[in-house]
Amino acid sequence: MKDGKFWNILIPDTTIHLWIIAILVMIIFIYNPIVASIGVLILLYLIYYNWRSIHEKKEKWTKYIENLSINIDTATQKTLLDLPLPLVILEEDGTIIWYNEEFSNICNQPNLLEEKIVDVFKDIHIKEILESSKEGKKSLTEKIDGRTYEVLSNVVEVSNHKKISKNIIMMYWVDKTSYVHIRERYQQEKPSIAFIQIDNYDEVMQSTAENNRSLIVAAIDRKINMWAKQSDALLKKYTNDKYIMIFENKYLNALEEKRFDILDTIREIQSGNKIPITLSIGLGVGIEGNTPSKSQESANAALDIALGRGGDQAVVKKGEKLSFYGGKSQAVEKRTKVKARVMAHALKQFIEQADQVFIMGHDLPDLDSLGSALGIYRCCRALNKDAHIIFKESNPNIDTLYERMVREEYNKVFLSPEKAKKSTTDKTLLVVVDTHRPSFTQSPELLEEVSRVIVIDHHRRASEFIEDPVLTYLEPYASSTSEMVTEILQYIEDKIELEPIEADALLAGIFIDTKNFTFKTGVRTFEAASYLRRRGANTISSRQLFQNNMSTFVAKAEAVQRAQIFKDNIAISISPSDVRDANLIAAQAADELLNISGIIASFVMTARDNHISISGRSLGDVNVQVILEKLGGGGHLSVAGAQLVDMDFEEATVLLKNAIEEYLQEGEEK
Repeated sequence: MKDGKFWNILIPDTTIHLWIIAILVMIIFIYNPIVASIGVLILLYLIYYNWRSIHEKKEKWTKYIENLSINIDTATQKTLLDLPLPLVILEEDGTIIWYNEEFSNICNQPNLLEEKIVDVFKDIHIKEILESSKEGKKSLTEKIDGRTYEVLSNVVEVSNHKKISKNIIMMYWVDKTSYVHIRERYQQEKPSIAFIQIDNYDEVMQSTAENNRSLIVAAIDRKINMWAKQSDALLKKYTNDKYIMIFENKYLNALEEKRFDILDTIREIQSGNKIPITLSIGLGVGIEGNTPSKSQESANAALDIALGRGGDQAVVKKGEKLSFYGGKSQAVEKRTKVKARVMAHALKQFIEQADQVFIMGHDLPDLDSLGSALGIYRCCRALNKDAHIIFKESNPNIDTLYERMVREEYNKVFLSPEKAKKSTTDKTLLVVVDTHRPSFTQSPELLEEVSRVIVIDHHRRASEFIEDPVLTYLEPYASSTSEMVTEILQYIEDKIELEPIEADALLAGIFIDTKNFTFKTGVRTFEAASYLRRRGANTISSRQLFQNNMSTFVAKAEAVQRAQIFKDNIAISISPSDVRDANLIAAQAADELLNISGIIASFVMTARDNHISISGRSLGDVNVQVILEKLGGGGHLSVAGAQLVDMDFEEATVLLKNAIEEYLQEGEEK
């Protein structure tokens, strides 16, 4: 027999025994009816006794179960009534059908039955709690009268006497106020680290009379110490121009609200110095999970970004989030060329170690991008290395230079991003010029294929940056990348020979970014132009490289004609979007608007694909970079851009005006 049924026969069973006795009595009746009659009487008694025993046991068991249920119900009710946690039971529509005393206490209402929970708590997200209960989520956090509760909820299915089932929602309110206070205190007392560096210490000291230098150092130390004391911070000066400051997180909000006013305080020092003193501050915020070493790394990274953006500003790094303060003054030109010489020698080593060199500028290249790329190409050829410029297509800004390159068979230098990716090796070197943002390059995908990348750029550093370059030469004070590359050419090889087209392109790059030596032009800018002139650059040929055709001139004139004046001296316009390379025309129109009397800043918008592009320009009194950073863009103090996705010109204009007003208001607060 299967499943052990055979062995079940051997288990004692009163019914089986009675059947056996009955069979035996029947057998005895055949041989001796009298004895069998006695057996029948005994059998009947046994049957009665068995029935009575079973009945009594059943009654006892039923009573036991009933008593147990009563005890459990009593215990359950007692537990619910005396539960130290606030508890409320709701219908699915949020109607209160039961609650304990603790819940009544947090509500400050005596009678809550049949009330809607959303009527009792008007300022908390009860609807979200109800939805989360139905979705099976376990907890949410709510605040009531200054106390924080974790609301644990679950849905229970119950049936009434008609066996009709329905759902009820049970909510337990766990008071987490003490935990939250401890956690907040922990966050407030967590240390943050700031690195402070004087941007132009050497230049200030060199330009100051010797008897005044100690006064300047004392004034700087006193101002920084007084500022640090306001945050009860530990301040340590570890070199002539560098400090480290450690303070608790609770002081960070005050520093940000004052927008790191130490930047202005230091700039106002007048103790015999001929040039203003500026600071750069990199601050790593101590967040949850951060060790002091992590905060130090964040502070170092923030300081690098502040210096890369030209200094005179504070950068706060909180996890992956970056916040910028200051940066409204023009970057101070470095008179020494030591860094250019060091970078030239480092670049030379990397080129010599590579099997091939790719040179890549930004998307929609201008004369500075292509001119500096040609300069790096000449460096590679002087070192007998194969080099190619990553290039997709021409545009009105470089059409003249591109046509000249084709005539002089320089088009063989160009290589498409697709072919470049296929020919990449482990020893390939990629030099990125005139941009440091991966999304702005000709081919962001190529950056992922090449392991060794060098960045040469003159734009202020943005939060987006090419990951782990082997060499970074980022100088926001430089007028153009062409100027930086020209200086590299002077040190990378003795008496390097430039082709006329290369010298003209580099000079044109300087021309275009300085607006014919008007903006961001320093001593080194003229020295670079002088070097190019000696190497064969022709000023007339260079000037012809950025002449416009008639259609471009008409489109630019239309954008200028559409301009509206905002805040008395800021021009905002919309450039035609149905022309070739509308972005470049918008940039040229923004430049042209600055030639109008009374205009100190200009913004020109144009549509491209599904976004609005904004080109910002200024004469230096307005920092268009700070304004457009508020819209997700960036650039220089006098030249910047931004892109706004999924919006029309009307919405973009409103956002731009709000950003301008916010910038002007910040200036008034100072």
